[in-house]
Amino acid sequence: MRLPTRKAEMERLQNRKTDNHLTPAKIQRLKDELERLEKVDRPEASENMQFAAQDGDFSENAAYQDAKRRLRRINSRIISLTERVNQAIPIEEGTDATGAIRLGATVVLEINGSQQTFQIVGSQEVDIMKGRISHTSPLGSMLLDRYEGDNVAVETNSGEIVYHVISVR
Repeated sequence: MRLPTRKAEMERLQNRKTDNHLTPAKIQRLKDELERLEKVDRPEASENMQFAAQDGDFSENAAYQDAKRRLRRINSRIISLTERVNQAIPIEEGTDATGAIRLGATVVLEINGSQQTFQIVGSQEVDIMKGRISHTSPLGSMLLDRYEGDNVAVETNSGEIVYHVISVR
C-alpha cells in the first residue's frame, strides 16, 4: 500500500537536520512503538475506518472522517519512526580506549564546590533534569576529548564558568 505524501510533509522532512545519535535503549523503545503501531493500532484504525465507511456519504460522515484522520496520523508516525530507526547511529556508553570523554560517556563535574553528573547523549535524548546533555551543547562540545582532571571553561551570558572533570565512566 502506497501512502499519499503531501508536499508540506516532504519539505519538512528534507529540511530537517537531525542528530541521529541514539542510545541503544532509545532505539529499542522506537522499535517497540513501531511494532505496536504496525501490529495493533494500524489494523484497529483501518477496521474502524471500514466500519464507519459502511454508513455511506463520506462527505457528511464525521465518524469516517475521524477514523481516516486517525489512520493518517498512525501512518505518518510509522513513516517517521521507520526513518528514525533506519538512520539511527547507536551510541556506545563509556569512554574511548584512552579514557577521553566521548558521546555516551558519563562525567562527574565540580562546579563552584558542588558536583554534578552528566551523560553526554545525542540531541534527541536531552533531558537536563536527568543529567543528559547534548554533545552539541556548549558544555557537551567543550567536554568532548577531555580527560579526568581537566578543567573546562564555558562562556555564558553571565561570564565564564570553569568546570573541573572529577571522573569519567
